[in-house]
Amino acid sequence: MEYLNKIVNLNMSKYRLDRTRFSAQSSKKAADHFIYYKELTWQESLRIAFYLNSIAFNYPQNEPPGMDRTKFKARSRNI
Repeated sequence: MEYLNKIVNLNMSKYRLDRTRFSAQSSKKAADHFIYYKELTWQESLRIAFYLNSIAFNYPQNEPPGMDRTKFKARSRNI
């Protein structure tokens, strides 16, 4: 478990939230956003999630980074 914590801390330390891009909002305004997003289809919600991920992790929207397959192994659950 300690090994996992080191991996997470190392990888996440290079990403920083740009606090100048966000502002506090009233609960009324937040509720309005909730109502809007609640009415979206699952496809529209997924499209928004892809867009937000591309902004957060700084990659082109239509070119998400691939998974590093050297970090994982496939194995049988039946031992």
